[in-house]
Amino acid sequence: MFHFLPSLSRHSREGGNPSPDAAVENKVAAATVDLPKNESGFTLIELLVVIVIIGLLATIVAINVIPATGKARTEKARADIAMLEQAMEQYRLDNFNYPAGSDGLAALRAAPPSLQDPSRYRQGGYIKKLPNDPWGKPYVYVSKPGGFDIYTLGADGQPGGDSENADVHSGA
Repeated sequence: MFHFLPSLSRHSREGGNPSPDAAVENKVAAATVDLPKNESGFTLIELLVVIVIIGLLATIVAINVIPATGKARTEKARADIAMLEQAMEQYRLDNFNYPAGSDGLAALRAAPPSLQDPSRYRQGGYIKKLPNDPWGKPYVYVSKPGGFDIYTLGADGQPGGDSENADVHSGA
């Protein structure tokens, strides 16, 4: 329990000047704390048990979240490729064919030099910004007869692989 003396001495309450002894007595009384003898804080063992439990919970969360980031990156790559496929289809509808392999995905941002009729190219392009894959590399565009392939080589940047290192290809 905290016990405090009144902040003003009897002399100051009655309108007189407080005595120096009364001011010292008030300061000492304000700093005094009286703890009951039967109450105590947490023991070291209790604190260690709580820290171990928090550590175990953090480990469980980390084990479940870290693999999810690899899946999330792969899903983002699929979503980016689907968006690029849609832009390619819009390009084809306006220009009657897909961009040449040498023009690459840049043909979606600005009219390529190999375009036969530049007047048909959509003003502003077909996409605002070309995304990089979730691993920071540009997507690869390959022109095929009657179609195309857009892909990323995954986290390792090498052909093949599995899970996060697997290549992600378009469906076209």
